[in-house]
Amino acid sequence: MTEEAKQRDPNFVNTRIEESSNSYIEQFFKDKSLTAIAKYWRFFIAAVAIGYGTLSIYWAGFGTLPSWQHRSIHVGVILILAYAWFPCLPSYKKSGKMHPLLDGVPFGLSVLVTLYMVFQFPEILYRTGSPSQNDIIVGTLLILLIIEAVRRCTGPAMAILTAFMCLYIFIGPWFPGLLGHSGFRYSKMIDTMFISTQGIFSDPIYVSSTVLILFLIFCAFLLKTGVGQFFIDLAFSLTGGKRGGPALAAVSASALMATITGNGAANATMTGSFTIPMMKKIGYKPHFAGAVEAVASQGGQIMPPIMGASAFIMAEYTGIPYIKIAGYALVPAIFYFLTAGIVIYLQARKRNLQGIPKEQLPNFWNILQKQGYMTLPLILIVTLMVKGYSPMMSGFWAIIITYALSLLSRYTRMNWLSILAALEQGVRNTVTVACACAAAGIIVGSVILTGLGIRFSRFAIELSGGELLPLLLLIMLASIILGMGMPTVSAYVILAVLAVPALENQGVLPIAAHLFVFYFGIVSGITPPVAITAYITAGIAGAKPNQTAITACLIGLGGFIVPYMFIYNHTLLLQGEPLTIIHGVTTALLGCIAFAGAIQGYLLDQTNILQRLMLVLSAFALVKYGLVTDIIGIGLLLAVYFTQKISLNKKISLSKSAT
Repeated sequence: MTEEAKQRDPNFVNTRIEESSNSYIEQFFKDKSLTAIAKYWRFFIAAVAIGYGTLSIYWAGFGTLPSWQHRSIHVGVILILAYAWFPCLPSYKKSGKMHPLLDGVPFGLSVLVTLYMVFQFPEILYRTGSPSQNDIIVGTLLILLIIEAVRRCTGPAMAILTAFMCLYIFIGPWFPGLLGHSGFRYSKMIDTMFISTQGIFSDPIYVSSTVLILFLIFCAFLLKTGVGQFFIDLAFSLTGGKRGGPALAAVSASALMATITGNGAANATMTGSFTIPMMKKIGYKPHFAGAVEAVASQGGQIMPPIMGASAFIMAEYTGIPYIKIAGYALVPAIFYFLTAGIVIYLQARKRNLQGIPKEQLPNFWNILQKQGYMTLPLILIVTLMVKGYSPMMSGFWAIIITYALSLLSRYTRMNWLSILAALEQGVRNTVTVACACAAAGIIVGSVILTGLGIRFSRFAIELSGGELLPLLLLIMLASIILGMGMPTVSAYVILAVLAVPALENQGVLPIAAHLFVFYFGIVSGITPPVAITAYITAGIAGAKPNQTAITACLIGLGGFIVPYMFIYNHTLLLQGEPLTIIHGVTTALLGCIAFAGAIQGYLLDQTNILQRLMLVLSAFALVKYGLVTDIIGIGLLLAVYFTQKISLNKKISLSKSAT
């Protein structure tokens, strides 16, 4: 629909977003421009993905294969699909073709490596500690294929780090001080990385092969029912009419979408193409509109019930059930989105921006009546996990129920092609994360083999002088730097092994330590110079990428302060007695309001330098849970509020007198 048509149509917010499908199975049946070779090649790759997706659902419901076998098949299939879906040359990426040498050779090697792993099981496990010559050759090929695949899927940063960590196993004797080690034989490295479950097939791949792929298929099924459009319409019906309504709707829509996608870039692509033009329409500048969507979308990985892949890995590392981790993360996630929403609302008040006229907004009750029941699978998945079902079994039933519910209405009904496309898309979405998990496994294996984790922890504590705040600042910087150019899951896995032990040694709660590095791996997606999500939204908004990223950092500063809040205020992680939790959450909320006012330089009115400084001090005082700091923080906030209230009343009185 053109912009003119939208303006003539009073209900243009209800217009369904047109989605361009990259599904090979849909292209096979619908795209008449494909040559016969391209058509059947796409069908073959789609069949592999659909078959593997179907197997994953079956294994979730009726039992998996032995652990090493299951993980190795997962890595093998993912590599095959990675080389099919991510060609090396840009020209081939656009056409979906494969270069016979640059793509065909690694594709063929991936097939051979996968067949070797399938047919050598279980004998390969009997060779633990003394790999055969064939094991060494295949293990070497597998490591090289993973490094190249992760380069294609996520960029060079992760690939370079993975390659360096492999090299570090052998060049350790040449490193000075804490970084040095005695070095290891090549066969020992292959044994750790390939045959054991401490390297490639460690916890990240276990999570990817069992839980993550299932939840991504579930997400694909939900999106095929139109639930993404439902969330956007629902958000606009609730907040579109308020000041800065489209921007508030972008935040709430992305928060809702986050409950199923757990992916910042995916959120930005799905909701940004709709919310960003709407924000620009009511007067927001392009870079601000793009920044709002980037901040909201990136928060998707921290919003329960389906958080990013890192949350599932966190459950494995900490031994805490996933549903409990989701519960711990709920209040900080709400504060993240709430702080962004307050910043946006204050910006709208400062610039006197209005909302969308009511007659142009979707009707809340009509939306619920048409598609509201499609949120039931989300409720079901939480209920099952609370009752003690495993995430795999919960995901299995959620997929079944999603399809069954979709049949109740023509608005949501899935046909056989939609089902196949959802299976393919779920597996496609798994490829990037699974490659990152495999590479992260290599890095973790190197850290364990060389003992780097213990030495890094000791080094960080010594560098911080044994004080918690400097240590937190150091780890924050490390998290942001590692998060640049690589997926959050990679940054989290590395820092969970390297940095979390240092925090735990300083008395930080294990769950708080893990969530701390998790959060800063996430906000790296909006932090220049490699702010992936911000660059996506800048492209949609037609804005400068770095300007959008810097503005996103300002809007999303709440994401930088919330982790410090739950380190110093455990009530945000629902730790303590009910009254203590209510007290801690309330004062932290006031801290978020003060912080948002300081960011915007506006509370009830424009702030002067002194008032802005008072708001900053109020926010930092309210970060730490304690009676004295709370009194100081609340006192400073109230002082600014009443000062501005009195000043504003005087302005209104003078204005009335003048008229």
